Amino acid sequence: MQALLTTWKLTAVAFAIAFVLGVLITVMRVSPLKPLRFFGDFYVQIFRNIPGACLLIILVYAFPYLDIIWSYFTCVLIAASLIPAAFCSEYLMTGINAIPVGQIEAARSIGMTFAQMIRKIVVPQALRSSVLPLTNLLVATMLTTALASQVPLRPADLTGLVAHINTHAVGGVTAFFISAMLYCATAVVIGQIGNLIDKKVRILR
Repeated sequence: MQALLTTWKLTAVAFAIAFVLGVLITVMRVSPLKPLRFFGDFYVQIFRNIPGACLLIILVYAFPYLDIIWSYFTCVLIAASLIPAAFCSEYLMTGINAIPVGQIEAARSIGMTFAQMIRKIVVPQALRSSVLPLTNLLVATMLTTALASQVPLRPADLTGLVAHINTHAVGGVTAFFISAMLYCATAVVIGQIGNLIDKKVRILR
């Protein structure tokens, strides 16, 4: 149960960071400023295509050579946040593309600034259109936290604990089965909550 709670904690914090970062990256990608658009697209292309294990290894074992040393928990949290943030931005961009052009033109015609359009028109509708993809992203973030099993995290996450049991005790297959059921049950609950939210906020066109 302690390992499961650690996984939930990592998932919640990593997804919150990834969501905020994803929104910021998305705003950059639709910004009228070219350097911001370039940075946003560059971020997505990099972190959408880098394996999570590679990123974690860099944070844990390479950064100390630059005199940058973080705790194992922080390294796992960063790795589990930066990658989902790129996918979050992609989902939000899909939601933005679904917004009728006429709404943007109407906002410009009444003198709304870019910040006002983003805050009052673009982001709210993009979020409402992206509930189900973001729900899937939350599940994916939970599975990404299994990266914690690659470093000596204490308290261990669910996958890390199972790996320890499999290495030091008899019955490793049973532990893997229980772990899989716990992951699956958590994912089902997340999916059901996501479906309920989607039904309430879905935009009917």
